[in-house]
Amino acid sequence: MSAHTTELVVFILLFLLVSGMGFVASRWRRPTDLASLNEWGLGGRSFGSWITWFLIGGDLYTAYTFVAVPALVFSSGALGFYALPYTVVVYPLVFLVLARMWSVSHVHGFVTPADFVRARFGSPTLALAIAITGLVATMPYIALQLVGIEAVLKAMGITGHLPIIIAFAILAAYTYQSGLRAPALIAFVKDALIYIVILAAIIYIPAKLGGWDSIFDAAKAKFDATPAPGDGMLLNANNQLQYVTLAFGSALALFLYPHSLTGVLASRSRGVIKRNMSALPAYSLVLGLIALLGFMAIAAGTKPVTTDGKADTNTIVPMLFDQMFPDWFTGVAYAAIGIGALVPAAIMSIAAANLFTRNIYREYINKNATDAQEAGVSKLVSLVVKVGAVLCILLLDPQFSIDLQLIGGVIILQTLPSVALGLYTRWFHKSGLIAGWAAGLAAGMWMLYLIPNPANGKQHFGGSAFALSNLGFDTKMTIYAGFLALAVNLVVAALATVIFRASKVADGADATARGDYFADEGDPQVKDRGLTASH
Repeated sequence: MSAHTTELVVFILLFLLVSGMGFVASRWRRPTDLASLNEWGLGGRSFGSWITWFLIGGDLYTAYTFVAVPALVFSSGALGFYALPYTVVVYPLVFLVLARMWSVSHVHGFVTPADFVRARFGSPTLALAIAITGLVATMPYIALQLVGIEAVLKAMGITGHLPIIIAFAILAAYTYQSGLRAPALIAFVKDALIYIVILAAIIYIPAKLGGWDSIFDAAKAKFDATPAPGDGMLLNANNQLQYVTLAFGSALALFLYPHSLTGVLASRSRGVIKRNMSALPAYSLVLGLIALLGFMAIAAGTKPVTTDGKADTNTIVPMLFDQMFPDWFTGVAYAAIGIGALVPAAIMSIAAANLFTRNIYREYINKNATDAQEAGVSKLVSLVVKVGAVLCILLLDPQFSIDLQLIGGVIILQTLPSVALGLYTRWFHKSGLIAGWAAGLAAGMWMLYLIPNPANGKQHFGGSAFALSNLGFDTKMTIYAGFLALAVNLVVAALATVIFRASKVADGADATARGDYFADEGDPQVKDRGLTASH
């Protein structure tokens, strides 16, 4: 560790700086009372364009993105760039869906996507399914932020779990005290550090490696020399469909995660959402530059940290920085990754806590809960969620957390018919949506179970590339399992809806669902009604 003293000092100082900001955030834009979900969980729904920009950007571009995307490019080449089209595609989709969701939630006081589903379709059961789906999909995502921090600590020669426990204890403390205001304030520092590090990396590292020609030549030579059929500088006939469906499916899944909606609902107006969705594609440029770090690592001959004979490819970027940058700037880069874990982890834990409070505690345990009781329960649950994430790292193989998050993407996609399509149509019957949700989950789990990973010897749940040969097709092509599972969901939901409507089974929607749901922000109803109870 002595060789990394400078890096460690810089890392700790910046980490302590943002931790202090997290505690101070409770006094930033201080409300009269934090004891409500609107204040603690959504920052008073008062964030403007700049704060929302950093909050949503910090929410979607995580520490795991910083280490995993370049690691995938390092090991697989072109396939790792799927993250670029998926982030390009996601913002028009988000523009269409989340601006509308903001208006609905503003009028009716919704805090979670399950709140909307509960009122829209008049079904506590469907809302519970959406809430549980969101919780299950979010938990491993939080654990993955720890994987990002762990990669940095390994690069500095720090082993053991105590530093991670300390870091998440501090995170839990200031999130408990300040709520969503903490990650909103810290996101300014996080994004500034990431922009500085990436701009320095794309200028400084290529100059030391002989230019971009040398970098791409080295990457091509590596992939040409490997026998693996799926890697390479270009996609091949067998993985092109996987690439397209993975990009599109990931885009659909991203804005369905509860934490994506939390950042949006914290905005003060629909105009803020529109401006941000128009400007956020700038982050995609940064993501492309981050992905290129994988090729730089190949050219630099960077080796990942090896533990117990196993190479941890997630350490490729930290080791590249350690190899190429001066010690003090390596510390800054490590802090960017570490702080990049704190912002999304805080937002995710708040989103998960809000789901439990509004759609399980309030619906099934205490129907007459006060605002203060809701906020108190959310604070406690956010702590439990963080403890669960830490236990995932302590008790399970980190690779298992990565696999869980992969499964989480397939799971969260099954909420699309209820949440996204529900914003535009009430044609689907509530029981049809439940049937589609169940069928989609079953199909997704079945497909994931059949996918092996020869690289690590896993026979099941080894990735998301489902071989079409499993369906009887004479081809080596693969497709994203989540995409097929969603197709099953939609078909079953549509067929079940037709059957239920033909049988004249009541859908049970309440008066709220039939009301003026989609008032624009300029509509007097929005201004006059303010935030009202959803049910």
